[in-house]
Amino acid sequence: MSSSKRVVLGRIVGAHGLRGQIRVRYFGDGPDNLLDCSDLWLGESREDTGARRYEVTGGGTGRGGEARLALRGINDREAATALRGSLVLVDEARLEALPEGEYYWHQLVGCRVEGDDGSAIGHVKEIWETGAHDVLVVEDEAGKRHLLSTARELLPEIDLEARRIVVKMLPGLIDREEEPERED
Repeated sequence: MSSSKRVVLGRIVGAHGLRGQIRVRYFGDGPDNLLDCSDLWLGESREDTGARRYEVTGGGTGRGGEARLALRGINDREAATALRGSLVLVDEARLEALPEGEYYWHQLVGCRVEGDDGSAIGHVKEIWETGAHDVLVVEDEAGKRHLLSTARELLPEIDLEARRIVVKMLPGLIDREEEPERED
C-alpha cells in the first residue's frame, strides 16, 4: 500500500477492443493526469486497503470524457470487463502542479464554506461538472444542500491550508428559511 494520499481520477466504464484495454470516464477537466500515469491503483474508494496496483503500458483518448488505458496483466476483453465500476486512483504526489488560482477537485472537497459576510454555509461534499462552471455541492449543518458555482468572481478566497472557501453572498444565492418573527 502506498503511503501517499490517493486521489480518484476516474471510474472504469468498460472494455475497449479485444486485448484488454479499459475505458475510463475521467473526473475533472481532461485526461492528462491519467495518460501520464506509469502506474495506478484500482479500488472501491480512496481508502480501499485492498486496492490493486497496475502498471500502465499504453493509452490514449477515447470517446468524449473517456480515456483508454492498457494495464500489465489485463490481456483480454473479459479481464477488462471484470474491472468495470472500479475507481482509478493515483498517489497525489504524482499529479501535475497547477497554476496559481487553479485547484483539483479533491482539494476542495471537505473545505468549510463561508459567506463574505462571515456566515457559515457548510462543507463541500462533492463537485459536479456542468459545462460552463463546475458546481460545489455544499451541505449545511441541517443536511440541506446548496449548489454554488465555481465562477471565480463568486469565490473571492480559497485557502487550501485553512481548508476554507469564501463565497460572495449575492441575493438569493443561499436559500435560507426565514425564522418567523416573534411577538413579545
